[in-house]
Amino acid sequence: MVRPRDNRADGSAPPVRSAAAARHTADPAVGPARHLGAVRRTPTWLKVTTGVIAVLLVGVIAFGAYWAIRLQGNLTKAPLSAGSIKSENAVNDSTDRMQILILGSDTRDGKNSEYGTSDDATGYGHSDVMMLMDISADNKRVNVISFPRDLLVDIPKCKDPKTNREYPAQTGVMINSAMSEAGIGCAVDTVNKLTGLEIDHFMMADFNAVKELSNAVGGVQVCVSDAVYDPDSKLRLPKGTSTVQGEQALSFVRTRHAFGDGGDLGRIKAQQGFLSSLTRKIKDDGTLTNPARMLGIADAITKNLTIDDGLASVPTLLTVANRLKDIDVKKVAFVAAPTVPAVSDINRLQLAEPAASQLFDAMRKNVDLTDPTATPSGSPAASATRTPTPSAPAPAYDKTLQPVTVANGSGVPARTQAIMQAIKGAGFTQVGQLTAQPVAKTAVYYGADYADVAADVAAVLGVAPGQVLPAAGVAGVQVYLGSDFANGTPTAAPTPQLPSDIVNQTAGDTVCQQANPALITR
Repeated sequence: MVRPRDNRADGSAPPVRSAAAARHTADPAVGPARHLGAVRRTPTWLKVTTGVIAVLLVGVIAFGAYWAIRLQGNLTKAPLSAGSIKSENAVNDSTDRMQILILGSDTRDGKNSEYGTSDDATGYGHSDVMMLMDISADNKRVNVISFPRDLLVDIPKCKDPKTNREYPAQTGVMINSAMSEAGIGCAVDTVNKLTGLEIDHFMMADFNAVKELSNAVGGVQVCVSDAVYDPDSKLRLPKGTSTVQGEQALSFVRTRHAFGDGGDLGRIKAQQGFLSSLTRKIKDDGTLTNPARMLGIADAITKNLTIDDGLASVPTLLTVANRLKDIDVKKVAFVAAPTVPAVSDINRLQLAEPAASQLFDAMRKNVDLTDPTATPSGSPAASATRTPTPSAPAPAYDKTLQPVTVANGSGVPARTQAIMQAIKGAGFTQVGQLTAQPVAKTAVYYGADYADVAADVAAVLGVAPGQVLPAAGVAGVQVYLGSDFANGTPTAAPTPQLPSDIVNQTAGDTVCQQANPALITR
């Protein structure tokens, strides 16, 4: 059938009707019959509701996208390592035990220029603060280990990822200079070498981060034993409890002289007290479950934060924050690496042995520092994930060339010669002796690349493998005799031995900092 041509002058055409509809009326201008179904109109209330929901959804998505882009754009990234090779697989940020190195940079770039010139912080700057945060796999405890900036350590060979320039290993230099030449990754490698751990991530903040974070939470409460004024940092506080924020909060954590005897250890305790109070405030205020507060804090932190590539995404940072929100503050332990005045320079510090090696051994064994007798917490998944990569067998060594020393802390002077003769009888001819403080438990310490030698020396003497420990500052192998080896064979300790005062405080403790007597005001 041929459709009739439309001859309307305006060029428009009526809608095409079906034959069935046309049969119901003789008038071709009439549309389809009503009883075939009139077109229904959408109720006004439904249109309005749908429009509101659509606007809200778009708003939420836009808001989330804005903050995700803003926070991501705030972040600065840097490599995790400066040349060392990890023997463990990457961690699952949600379920595995995790170690994060937290650094405070003294760089004077940008907003930090008011605290000095670039000459005050050469290269990549120095670490004003260095703390190792260890989160258990079950999220039930956190250990935070502080390293004094004046601690003398050995820095491994490091390569600057920006310039590819290699810097040789250094011996007996301050730990705060570890990142100055080859970047943050060299500081990570240095702490790995010092502790025998393998750090998973790092976070480095500058001066401005403390100011903005303390402002974001509305101030942090701190306590001092006496009214104090430090002319260098400009910190001035009355006796008792005060709320600090902004510039005053920065002065509190930076002051070198206001607390203790005016040295680095007093400064560390003040920083730990500040972080303890900050932790309590964030948890008590419900900040970690309040999206608006969390965004403000996240913005303040990320604008002043440099992190490693593996941590450099907003979802990953939120995952880590989520792990911390339910931890009991009494299980957040703040510890300072045990130190004594350095032999080479009394104005510097060196690790105190055997306490330092005992601490690092306990950390490697995942010990709860607030309760060392407790069973280490963890998960089968974590153990499976972090299986060390098998390494090639070490080549045989010449026993006659290996340096072995005996430090007699057993309380029985005659034991020194007896032990030295036993070691020499096994073929180790380079054996010397050292003066030592009394200790309860025998241990065999070893320096870098001497693990196999130490194991063989321990086997000769009957020292249990758990008492064979790496130790910074030891050249070769050192047998440190304890009172358990006054005669016969040493008794192996079932759990790592730790000084009773190894934990300075937990985040649940409110501690008043002892003011430096020289800076107390009246």
